[in-house]
Amino acid sequence: MMMRKFDNLIIRTSFLAVLIALVLLGCSDQKKETTSVPAKPLVNVPDFNADSAYAFVQKQVDFGPRVPNTAAHGFAGDYLISQLEAYGGKVKVQSFEESTYDGEKLSLRNIMGQFNTSAKKRILLAAHWDTRPFADKDPVSPEDTPDGANDGASGVGVLLEIARVISQESPEVGIDILFFDGEDWGEKNDEMNTVATPNHLDSWWALGSQYWSKNKEGYSAYYGILLDMVGAKGSEFHLEEYSNKFAPKILKNVWTTASEIGYSNYFIYEPKPGINDDHVYVNVHAKIPMVDIVHYDPVVGYFGDYHHTLKDNMEIIDRRTLKAVGQTVLHVIYNE
Repeated sequence: MMMRKFDNLIIRTSFLAVLIALVLLGCSDQKKETTSVPAKPLVNVPDFNADSAYAFVQKQVDFGPRVPNTAAHGFAGDYLISQLEAYGGKVKVQSFEESTYDGEKLSLRNIMGQFNTSAKKRILLAAHWDTRPFADKDPVSPEDTPDGANDGASGVGVLLEIARVISQESPEVGIDILFFDGEDWGEKNDEMNTVATPNHLDSWWALGSQYWSKNKEGYSAYYGILLDMVGAKGSEFHLEEYSNKFAPKILKNVWTTASEIGYSNYFIYEPKPGINDDHVYVNVHAKIPMVDIVHYDPVVGYFGDYHHTLKDNMEIIDRRTLKAVGQTVLHVIYNE
C-alpha cells in the first residue's frame, strides 16, 4: 500500500511539475508577444479627387500653349505660384535664362512649393509645366503649337491636386512640389543631334531640370518622383531603365503600391529602355534618387501617337488615369 501511495505521489508531483512548466511557458510566450515589435499601423490615406485634377489640367490648357516667352506661359506660371501659396506652400521661384538649339533665348522659371517645412525627411514631386513650341510630329500641321494637355499639364494637374490634399491633411514627411520649366524645346524630329550643345548643357531638352539640379542651393530630399504624361486614356507606366538604375527601391515601392491598391493595369511591372527625361539630371547632378512615371505605349514606344501633335488636347485626358497616378503617389508619401 505504501508503495502505491508513494508511486501515486510521484505521479501527482510529476504531473504538477509538467502543468507548472506549461503555464510558465505560456506566460513566456505571452511576454514574447507583448514585447515584440508592433506591426506598422494602417495609415489613413486621403482620397485623390480626379475631377479636381482634371479641372487643374483644363485650367492650364485654357491659358493656351505654355510656350516660354509667351503671354500664356507667363500667366500660367503666375497661376501655379498663386495655387501653391493658396494651399499653404512656401514658394521659391528660380528665374534664369537659357538658349535653345535654334537660337532662341528663353526667360524661364522653376517653381517650387514646400509643405510641412519643419520635417527633416523630404520627398520631391516634380513635373514640367511648359509646352512644346511646335507640333513637329503632326502629319498635317507640324508648325502649329499643341495644347500640351498630357505633355505637361497632366503631371502639373496631378501635383496641384496633391498640394490641395496635403494642405488639408499633411503627411508626416515634408513634401516639395517642383515645376520644371523649359523641358520641351528640344530639337525637332528631323534635326535631332545636329546642333552641338554648349559645355554647360548635357542636352537641348530638360533645360529647367538641368539648371535646377546644378543650382539647387543646398536642397536635399530622401527621393523624388517625376510625373510626365500621366493623364491619357489607357496609359501604361512601365519600369523605366534610368529609374531602375538610380532608384530601384523607390521604383519597386511605387509600382508595388500601385498594384496593392488596384492599379496594376496602369503600372506594368516590366522593364523598358531609358528615356532622357528630367529625372536623369536630378539623379546625375542633384544626386537625389528619382523615378519617372511616364507613359509608355506598347505599340509605338514611349509617349503615344498624340505626342508632339495637335492630338495632345483635352480629348485624350482621362480622369481614371489621373486617379490611378495621383492615388498611388498619395499612398506612397503617406506611408513614409
